[in-house]
Amino acid sequence: MAVKVFVVDDSAVVRQALAHILAGNPDVVLIGSAPNPLLAMEAIRKNPPDVLLLDIEMPGMDGLTFLRQIMAGTPIPTVICSTLSTEGSRVALDALSAGAVAVLAKPKLGLKQHLDDSRQEMIQTLKTAARSRPRARGAMPSIAPRAATTGATAQNVRTPVLSGVHAFAMNKPIVIGSSTGGTQALELVLTSLPADAPGIAITQHMPEKFTAMYAQRLDGICAMNVREAKDGDRLERGVALIAPGGRHMQLQKMNGQYYVKVLDGPPVNRHKPSVDVLFKSAAECAGRDVLGIIMTGMGDDGARGMKTMHDGGARTIAQNEETCVVFGMPKEAIKLQAVDDILPLESMARAILQFDSRA
Repeated sequence: MAVKVFVVDDSAVVRQALAHILAGNPDVVLIGSAPNPLLAMEAIRKNPPDVLLLDIEMPGMDGLTFLRQIMAGTPIPTVICSTLSTEGSRVALDALSAGAVAVLAKPKLGLKQHLDDSRQEMIQTLKTAARSRPRARGAMPSIAPRAATTGATAQNVRTPVLSGVHAFAMNKPIVIGSSTGGTQALELVLTSLPADAPGIAITQHMPEKFTAMYAQRLDGICAMNVREAKDGDRLERGVALIAPGGRHMQLQKMNGQYYVKVLDGPPVNRHKPSVDVLFKSAAECAGRDVLGIIMTGMGDDGARGMKTMHDGGARTIAQNEETCVVFGMPKEAIKLQAVDDILPLESMARAILQFDSRA
């Protein structure tokens, strides 16, 4: 059955261009469009779409406010299609945090040509979104605030991170891979960990402009230090490194310490960064001393890398279907018999700390 799509965008040109793209594919059908959320509300209430294709900057009510209203009630899988300038990218991250499944860029110039060139990516994204299960924001597990003092920030209330030889000797690295729905899932896991948690290397499928701002945002709300990885960064306790968009990241070990290598190269499993690249490198350099976690995401990236880790004696965990936005990547890893345990998202932080405490 064709995916039913509703478009909300204040630009008539965009609505016409999207209608042309969707009309040419039998897998999707445009059931309606509106120039702003206020007009869209009644239409989607009468005829709910499978996917909402939503702009951010619109008159009357902006797309982000509209998205939050949708996710607070009956969630609809939503794809953001917006101009991603630096400021636009920040707002798009807000949208992902609010529950959007994916973000597609549209340029200020050459719009029609860009949308036409991106036809296949858009169709695939809409089909993926239709298979997702976004969770109402009220259904997401709450995170207790770490600072009760008025005006306090995550930066100035962090527990001191272990340092020196003691820290390195205790560090058993964690590697995490995620995709669709992963921005929310990672936020929940990382904000649940203490400042001296083991070092974590993360590959989240995300565009090039997003990862630095995403890491900065997490750094502001986590007890751990979270940052976009740079080549040669040391993975130590209390640090979470996120692979830069458009680059692969590998784990390396030198003189008993773990580092990350950030490198260019062709996409792996259609992705750059690729979870398989991180997981296979972790298997090679860390063996039994690494914990691998594969979380919500479409496709099979990470499954074979997790199998390599598992066969080498590493501990491996997959997120369960009930808490995944898309149960694709975990499902493929499970099918390969690469997973020791299948856990709900809410149990991931506890599993990390239990792994860290084992002899």
